Amino acid sequence: GAALRAFKVRYRRARLCYTAFCRRSSFVEFTRIMNDDIVFNNTDAFDEAQDTGRDQSKVHIRTQQRNGRKCITTVQGLADDLDIKRICKAFKKNFSCNGAVQKDEEMGEVIQLSGDQRNNVREFLVDQEICTDDQLVIHGF
Repeated sequence: GAALRAFKVRYRRARLCYTAFCRRSSFVEFTRIMNDDIVFNNTDAFDEAQDTGRDQSKVHIRTQQRNGRKCITTVQGLADDLDIKRICKAFKKNFSCNGAVQKDEEMGEVIQLSGDQRNNVREFLVDQEICTDDQLVIHGF
């Protein structure tokens, strides 16, 4: 029924494999052939920030997937002379979300916010003149 219609729509280009699936003679062969064509995105967003000559003036804004539709936004690379806790408090108040400041040996202080707040963080940092738009690096889709 519905599963068969979904296969028809999704794999029109693979008529040979589709007919093998309809005959139910080689479902394993069908899935093997179809999985060979699928290409997954194997890039890591964190690789872009791990350059050998790490630029301290760049501020990296990322999202990390949690479970289901939940995600967290991380902000790293803010200058050391800034009050990170105060900026996090302003983020929480303006975006109506939860947040925390995590201390990391490699990355320094990292702000974590609940939800996808990448655009809000970018607009806030530029509006408050904490950093310029060319200093911001937004990772993700």
